[in-house]
Amino acid sequence: MAYILLILGFALLIKGADWFVDGSSNIAALLRVSPLLIGLTIVAFGTSSPELTVSIIAALEGSADVSLGNVVGSNIFNITLVVGMAAFLFPLKVQNETIKKEIPFTLVSTAALLIVMSDIFLQGSSNNLITRGDGLILLLFFGIFMIYVFEIALKDREASKEASREDTGKTSESEGGTWGKNILISVIGLAAIIIGGEMVVSNATEIAYSLGMSETLVGLTIVAIGTSLPELVTSVSAALKKQSEIALGNIVGSNIFNILLVLGGSAFITPLAFDGKVFIDLFIMVILTLLLLVFSRTNYKIGKREGLILALAYVVYLIYIIIRN
Repeated sequence: MAYILLILGFALLIKGADWFVDGSSNIAALLRVSPLLIGLTIVAFGTSSPELTVSIIAALEGSADVSLGNVVGSNIFNITLVVGMAAFLFPLKVQNETIKKEIPFTLVSTAALLIVMSDIFLQGSSNNLITRGDGLILLLFFGIFMIYVFEIALKDREASKEASREDTGKTSESEGGTWGKNILISVIGLAAIIIGGEMVVSNATEIAYSLGMSETLVGLTIVAIGTSLPELVTSVSAALKKQSEIALGNIVGSNIFNILLVLGGSAFITPLAFDGKVFIDLFIMVILTLLLLVFSRTNYKIGKREGLILALAYVVYLIYIIIRN
């Protein structure tokens, strides 16, 4: 039964991602904003919902290491394997705004997280703790990011209005379907992604235990990857549909959401004490984000070669954490 449910879970993930990308790209057309903006917001928030749920539940149960490890692990997975696979299937075009603003904002968000975490180094405290005040600071950074997103949306709409003056009525509901239809497709697609991801994680974990895999190895591989499956299937599906703006916007947006909203919200609910080893993973995340920025500046696209390098980087990281633990 576990094998059947595993296959069904993957089917839901794939089909759900297909619907979610179609619905989201059509909503972008109806809103007259860029697909990148939809990737940074609607798609990113939707695919980050598993991380949000897991981290908040872990925070409420007093498992701070799970909250922080979930976010850092997911972000590393997104930067390396998700972007890598999507770029290997179809080269991802990178907009100038993404290079100059969105990816640097991810680095600023990571820097803010490092600062609020470093109580021993900066304040001489007896332990490192992400307090409710620190969580509120991260949430305020998230508010700044949303203001930036709304400004981009207004600019997109103004540019679209200028274009439509010469071609009135062409960008209408007939091109992408009705509002109700696209919202319904997006919601059903997102629900299928979340349900399918949960089915894959739970049944793959059951199968792994039955095959004799250790709890640590299962946690570092299947469960960690499982919470990022929505980002993976959505970005790969978007790449195959040649919607590279949604594919890359999903990853950049998800990483910002994970740091500022997921961790900020978790810490605001309850202060997070954590193991100092996670600083190593955070520095690895910074290095990988810088690598993504360098690759993005190469002809304003991430090609197959860069995608392969990023995917291999995750394999190396996975081997490292297995040995470390």
